[in-house]
Amino acid sequence: MQNAEQQQPPTDLNWSLVRDLAVLQVKLIVDGFRDLVLLPASIVAAIVSFSHSKNGVPGPQFYRLLVVGKQSEHWIDLFGALRNAPADLNRADTIDVVNLDDIVGNVEKFLVDEYQRGGVTAQAKARIDAALKAMRRKGKKGPGPS
Repeated sequence: MQNAEQQQPPTDLNWSLVRDLAVLQVKLIVDGFRDLVLLPASIVAAIVSFSHSKNGVPGPQFYRLLVVGKQSEHWIDLFGALRNAPADLNRADTIDVVNLDDIVGNVEKFLVDEYQRGGVTAQAKARIDAALKAMRRKGKKGPGPS
């Protein structure tokens, strides 16, 4: 059985590449716009989640926003054109790559270790905890007079 490149004339393959390039550009614009919207929306959702804490447990607003973001990521399918890539190309899904969550986890582990040793991060954690506590107090007061 012949692969896709041998079955299609080169002209068709060239037009396929042009189409994939154009679609990627549109997807990059849509993805960028989504990121521009999510940046402030995520901060607002986190603040709302903290201010709607019950028994010290933050509200679900931030994670609901993440669900919407994940759905939009799937819908955009930024790198979907890889399905049209030559068969002999190493597919991204077969490459073992460290992702940003792994890097953040390593940094977090370092900071926790520093905190447990009483390093500088202990002071930073105390300040962040105080700010979160203040936001929770402000949220429990409810809206101000209209």
